Amino acid sequence: MVSLDLDELRAQSRETVAAMLADGLPADEDYVIEHHIASTDFSKLEKAAVELVKLNYHVDDADEFELDDGSRCFAFVAVAECQLDEKLLDEQTCEVAEVAKTTGVEYDGWGTYLGDDDEDEGDFDEDDYLEDDN
Repeated sequence: MVSLDLDELRAQSRETVAAMLADGLPADEDYVIEHHIASTDFSKLEKAAVELVKLNYHVDDADEFELDDGSRCFAFVAVAECQLDEKLLDEQTCEVAEVAKTTGVEYDGWGTYLGDDDEDEGDFDEDDYLEDDN
């Protein structure tokens, strides 16, 4: 696992917000922001989760992954809902990075989903592709 330093995380956050706005996404809509946390030590990950809940983040259950070297890694997302406000997302980035630092876990920034939650991507509906023989 590779940990980014705070300056890199903040720059990544600013670049992401700028790219989203440049793509025409409205700044005043709420977006689900997922901050990505990982550790090979589950107890440290639990401590980070507790601290993030205290800061009003929603924390999903941890997932377990096997790394290339065969070791196990655990990860979760800390979720917040907010607008595309560079200052607010910078504050969140700093806040989550501080929790990661004090609990000894990895934080590699945030992301969001831009698709419609109601869409069933990948579902094949045969009726949509059948030609009308009439």
